[in-house]
Amino acid sequence: MNFIRYKRNFCLWMAFLLLTVFAHAQDIQNDNLTINRVWALVDSNSKKLEMQNINIAANEAHLKVSKAERLPEISAGGTYAYVFPLPIYENGLFHTPSQFPVVSTYYKAGADAYLNIYNGGKTNTEIAASKVEYELSNVLRNQSKQEIHYTAAVYFYDVFRNISYKRLLEQDIRDREKQLAEINQLYKNGAVLKSDVLRAELRLSKQKMLLTEIENSIKIASQKLNILTGGKDDELVNPQISEYETDAIALKEIDSYFDSAKGSSYKLQISEKEHELARLKLKNVKSNILPTLGFFGEYAFAYPQIQFYPYTLSLYSNGMVGLKLKIPISSWYTNQHKVKEAQIRLQQQEVEDEEVKDNIRQEVQENYIRYRESVQRINLAEENIKQASESYRIVQNTYFNQLSLLTDLLDAETQLLQSKFELTTAKVNAKMQYYQLQKAIGNL
Repeated sequence: MNFIRYKRNFCLWMAFLLLTVFAHAQDIQNDNLTINRVWALVDSNSKKLEMQNINIAANEAHLKVSKAERLPEISAGGTYAYVFPLPIYENGLFHTPSQFPVVSTYYKAGADAYLNIYNGGKTNTEIAASKVEYELSNVLRNQSKQEIHYTAAVYFYDVFRNISYKRLLEQDIRDREKQLAEINQLYKNGAVLKSDVLRAELRLSKQKMLLTEIENSIKIASQKLNILTGGKDDELVNPQISEYETDAIALKEIDSYFDSAKGSSYKLQISEKEHELARLKLKNVKSNILPTLGFFGEYAFAYPQIQFYPYTLSLYSNGMVGLKLKIPISSWYTNQHKVKEAQIRLQQQEVEDEEVKDNIRQEVQENYIRYRESVQRINLAEENIKQASESYRIVQNTYFNQLSLLTDLLDAETQLLQSKFELTTAKVNAKMQYYQLQKAIGNL
């Protein structure tokens, strides 16, 4: 019995331990996010992408509906009726009529079918338009996916930037606290004035307030990213970025990006699909004046026989097959304005296509130039840190040797911290500029 009890306790402890480890692993997975992991979570949690997927499914169903128009139309029906007596006014409407005997019960049951042989190509045009709409919905989904990826990257690197600020500022606060202790000691020794102590304390309090603002910015950006990824609102994000992930990326020649945009840009693909729809619309409208031809057949049972003379009070059946031709004569003069409108819409879409191409070239070139500029800013920021560090070292030595003012030291400290901030900002901005370039060519 004791062995059984110990075995049960051992199993309970092992289950608890495994759950704890699993929960801890889940926390690590939620906290330590890479940009690729963020994009994967966004793809599976985005409501916008879910709506686009539903739209794709609807357009796919519509394409099947359009193809089903090629199938024959078959219907069956029946009629049951009470027939009123048939008065005959032999002497005029205002005289009593004589009653012609009729059968009061009438019923009919039958079926008919119609197979379209030719309708001016409208069915094929409708199928082609439905296919283009289905393809367009896929392109729109991919474009939305790219936009959401970029938005998630903005929030992701916003958190990373503010966390970097926080680390720099926390280190600066620790250094300033040590420095304040040294200034207090100098004040006790009569080497500096009380105003130096007050200025150092004021700067330290401002740094602590700035730290609070940065922490709040981290919470705000984390919530924005959690909404996209399906995380909890109050869960802080811990971006995992490799040491070289924010380094400058060597760009290819700009012409290669132009060529990539021609084949991959979602804006251009959308414009081309809309142009194709406008062309099919014009083709469909032009076919309104063409005749339609179809094969039909019908068969029915009815009682009594009152369709052909002489009438008989008996059940009868009747059927027919043949070809049905319809020539829309009125469309020859009513369709002209519809064709003109469709031609104008197509012309408008052609102009929009050219505008989209111009805008894509401009967007690619602008982001290409801006990225190269952002790389220069990184190099400049790194050089500024070296200069600010040397300036701070010199001023710090001269101040504690009573050869410079505290204001000079505070300015040097501020300049050094600002230079470090600018380097972080330059690296993040360069990364986002690179993503914008990739988004412009449809490769994000």
